[in-house]
Amino acid sequence: MKRCQNDKKTLTVRLNRIAGQLNGVQKMIADDAACEDVLMQLNAANAALHRVSLMVLEDHLRHCVREGIEKGQADETIENFADALEHFARIS
Repeated sequence: MKRCQNDKKTLTVRLNRIAGQLNGVQKMIADDAACEDVLMQLNAANAALHRVSLMVLEDHLRHCVREGIEKGQADETIENFADALEHFARIS
C-alpha cells in the first residue's frame, strides 16, 4: 500500500524533529547536563516516537486493513493487523 504524500511529509517532519531531540540529548550528555534534564528530553523524544508509531498503526488500520478486507482477504488481514498491534504494544 502506497502512503499518501501528506502522510509521508507529516511523518518525515515528526521523525526529523525526534532526531533533533536525540541529537540534543547527545549534546547534553557530552556537556554533562543534569540527569533530570536528560531524562526529561528522553521522555519527550520517546513520547514523540510513540505518537509516530500510533499514526502509522492508525494509517495501517484505515488503509491497509480496509483494503485487505475489501479484497476478500479478511483472515490474513486480521492476522497482519494483530501482528502490528503486538509490535505496537511492545513499544508502548
